[in-house]
Amino acid sequence: MSVDTTTSAGSDGAPDGLGTDVDTEALVAVFRRVLENPAAGVDSDFFLLGGDSLIATRVLSAIARGHGVELSFEDFLLAPTPRGLAGKIAAAR
Repeated sequence: MSVDTTTSAGSDGAPDGLGTDVDTEALVAVFRRVLENPAAGVDSDFFLLGGDSLIATRVLSAIARGHGVELSFEDFLLAPTPRGLAGKIAAAR
């Protein structure tokens, strides 16, 4: 029996594995802080947790400060989870 060990892409286009050099847990911490929701996790959708476009700008600002990468709001809409944003950050580097 063979097992596929390749990383597949999730629905947000980011790898399902955490194979980026981006600290995904740091992004989770940003979500928890700006949303004031300790339940946010790696695959939590920002907008389903109550986030809006104004709060999203705080996340994008934190990403720019912490990772030196400026993502667009469209990037955020396409990948509204910490895992998805980690993929976007890794791709932008």
